Amino acid sequence: MLRRMNAVALITGASRGIGRGIALALARLGYDLVLNYAGRADAAAQTAADCRVAAEAAGRSIRAEPCQADISVAADRQRLLDFTRQTFGRLDLLVNNAGVAPTVRADILEATEESFDRVLAINLKGPYFLTQQAARWMIEQVQAAPPEAPRPKIVIVSSISAYTASVNRGDYCLSKAALSMMTRLFAVRLADHGIGVYEIRPGIVATDMTAGVKEKYDRLIAEGLTPIRRWGTPDDVGRAVAAIASDLFPFSTGEVFNIDGGFHLHRL
Repeated sequence: MLRRMNAVALITGASRGIGRGIALALARLGYDLVLNYAGRADAAAQTAADCRVAAEAAGRSIRAEPCQADISVAADRQRLLDFTRQTFGRLDLLVNNAGVAPTVRADILEATEESFDRVLAINLKGPYFLTQQAARWMIEQVQAAPPEAPRPKIVIVSSISAYTASVNRGDYCLSKAALSMMTRLFAVRLADHGIGVYEIRPGIVATDMTAGVKEKYDRLIAEGLTPIRRWGTPDDVGRAVAAIASDLFPFSTGEVFNIDGGFHLHRL
């Protein structure tokens, strides 16, 4: 019997944290996965193995393949897409998740160009041009597919830092604010091709990136910083991406999904 062809997702920064949570959620849906990582091959391999187990537990059979690439580097972005094409021959979902915080949290009056260039190259330039390349491929797929075929999708993971000022990491905030506009730009450009583009905006999520400020946010959350008084988890974000991947929003594009425990609500 022929094996059903799974949809294929490429997730950047997929070895740990939010990217890992997204990968596990898509594995349960039956997506074949390209798990991009920058440096932690061991973590990427573990995530791939865990995705296969999660898929099997959900009654699915998938492939999950790690691929090393630094998305801030043009040649690496090309290699990542070439790997996806050669391994699976298609791309149904791109999840731009990879991102870094400043190496040192510095007041904006002391912040360096070196940090700015690093953060913006990884958090903004990389996703911008990876999406550009992936979108061209997706358009080719749409043009070759029958009208009733599911359309590809693009997800961009930003942050509450897109609109929340943190003066000790201005470069990070600027990169996330720019990702919000990037979502809108690609949503407008790709709508005629039926390719939906969505922004996932996580709040305070328990990952390696937030481990150093755990005590601070434990206190703030307990004091009511978020109406839902708990940390977010990678699985919370993964579930949101899975909903988009399941085509539950066919009349939406450019939408922002706040996965933040209600942080975005203005209260008196």
